Order: sequence, then structure tokens, then C-alpha cells
Amino acid sequence: MEHSGWADEGFGAVADEFARNFAERGDLGAAVTVFAGGRKVVDLWGGIADQRTGRAWEEDTAVPVFSAAKGIVGICAHLLAQQGRLDLDAPMADYWPEFGQRGKEKITTRMVLAHRAGLPAVDDRTLTFEDLVAWTPVVKALEEQEPLWEPGTALEYHGFTLGWLVGEVIRRITGLTPGAYFRAAVADELGLSTWIGVPEAELPSLARLVEAGGRPALPDPETLIMRILTTNGLVPFPGLDDPHGYNSPALLTAEFPGTGGVSSARGLATLYAAAAHGVDGRPRLLSPETVTDAVREQSTGASWSGFPDLGARWGSGFHLDSARHPLLGPRSFGHDGSGGQLAFGDDAYGVGFGYVTNRMIGHGDARTASLLMAVRECVLR
Repeated sequence: MEHSGWADEGFGAVADEFARNFAERGDLGAAVTVFAGGRKVVDLWGGIADQRTGRAWEEDTAVPVFSAAKGIVGICAHLLAQQGRLDLDAPMADYWPEFGQRGKEKITTRMVLAHRAGLPAVDDRTLTFEDLVAWTPVVKALEEQEPLWEPGTALEYHGFTLGWLVGEVIRRITGLTPGAYFRAAVADELGLSTWIGVPEAELPSLARLVEAGGRPALPDPETLIMRILTTNGLVPFPGLDDPHGYNSPALLTAEFPGTGGVSSARGLATLYAAAAHGVDGRPRLLSPETVTDAVREQSTGASWSGFPDLGARWGSGFHLDSARHPLLGPRSFGHDGSGGQLAFGDDAYGVGFGYVTNRMIGHGDARTASLLMAVRECVLR
């Protein structure tokens, strides 16, 4: 498969691995963009954006990037903290008084960003998909909920709930929902094809997700992990083409800030390059002190529900360099997304990285790892 774009001298290894992802590792449509030293050094795209029509992947094609949205929310939270508008270690109830009840009085925004708040799933089983889209009903349900453990003492992935919890704090401070705040504070100025809640006008140009193979066997829907991953079954996983699946306009246009990111590779890479170094002559979004705070380890080890330790490390809102999520080093911060998406920054090297794909591969996916290894070799050589 011939791809389009370019790679600077010294970054040809990234282009080679990108081509191998199509030839050997099953990519359908994809893109990768890399900044180093604050300068764009790789911008590649290729393949098929929509398998039904054969529409080609264009240079700024966007695709659902799932939990990579959590990194966007993390950048927004740290930006507010840097401005003195949010204290990550203050009780969330200082900003959202109705939240401070039923054992949640001391929960901080940092606890949520580190998946330690004790609210990994929404308990209210009466909520509908329309309630989730409406925002206020799910926020009120979380206000009434009790933590599963003493906040701050255990780890469990807050798959969807991180977005609503931190998102409501952002809304209380700024008056804007997190997707709207992100566009106003960051994305519009940088011209990013990156959204939490994509505009309807963008829907026809999005890449369409496909599953790599047969649907995997899923746990009992009543298990905590499935309640976390599907919000009590209201968002199918991995039912991409179900009425509320990740190809549906109803989900894509809604604000699901925990899992509902939509972006091009160029958008994600530019965002993280801007956060870690600055782009186009603009000052960096996040100061060195802010990044130091963000990459301080907050969580690692086995989860509260007994899921084994897979070597992951969490800072405040971001994956850190680890055995589970190898990045570049101790100043790396980012987030992956289901099916192969990845974005991160590193201010030690001025790196911003974004890889997006529309063929979702789970266990054994070597595409991102191969690209990342090539970037490491080029940047660290």
C-alpha cells in the first residue's frame, strides 16, 4: 500500500514501520504524526477511511479515538490548575457542592484523574442513553452515589466516569462543558481536528471503525469491568454499529469526555506538542512545573476488583512510561484508546505523537508498539 505524506531525514524508520503496519499488521486506514524538538518531523497517512465505499484516508481524516479523550480532559484540568482556577488536591465539592455527600466529601480531582476515587461505574440502572447525552442526569446520579472504597486508597479504571466527574468540575469553573471548553481554550486557536462531541458537519468526513475479526467473548455484563466499559450496557462494546455504538452519530456528536474523543493523528500530535513544547511560535500550554506535577506517579499495581498488575503507571490524568505503556521516558505523558489509538507528549524531547487507525485490533496488536519503537530509536539515538 502506498501511503502519502513525508518523514524528515532521520525519521525514515517511522515511515518504514507505518508501511509495515499495512503490509504485515492488518491496518486498513491510519495516520501518524510526530513532532520532535517542537518541529513536525513525520506526517503520514494512507489506506481506506470507509470500507463500505472505498473512500480514501485523507491527510487530516479524523476517527473515534476512545479513551485518548482522557488525555484531552487531563490537559484541560492541568491548564486550569496552572491558571490558578483549579486546585487538583482540593475537595471537588469546593467547586461542585452537591457532590460532597455520601462519603465523597474528601474526593479530589486528582483522585479521579488517578482512578482512585471509588466511582469507577455509574450505579443508577434507570439511566438511559438519552440521560447520558443530556449530561445533567448522569451528573446527578454521581452526586447521589457512594464510593466503592475509601477514596484515595485503591485503584480501579474509571472508564466513563472520569470524564463526567472531571468534566463537571470543568463546567462549574468555566461555565462550559469539557468539549466546549477544550475547543475554546485550546483547539480552535491551534486549528485541531480534535473534538469531544464532534460537530454534525464533520460526520461525513470521519473514518469508519471496523473490527479486526470476530467479536471477542465478553465477560458477564453484570461484572464491574463490563459496567465500567459499557456504562451498564448503554454504550455497546465493541458493538461499533449498534444504535449507540462508536460509529453512530448519536454517540459521536454527544459529549462523552471519558471515552468519546474524535481526532486526526495530526490533531493529537499537535495538541501534545503544544502542551510539551509549543508550536508555531506559541508558548507551551503546560509549564515544566505543570508537567512535573502531571507525571508524578499516583497509581500502579493490581486493581480493586482484582485485575492483575500489568505494569501500568498512572500520573494525574495520563499514562506514564511503563512496561504496559512504554513511551519515551520519565517526562512522557499521554493516553491510549481502544483498538490501537495513542497520543502522548514529552517535554524532555519536545515530542508530540499521534497515531490513529480505523481497524480495531485488541490482543497482540503490534502496530502502535512498532511505531513507538521507531520513534524511540530516532529521537533517543
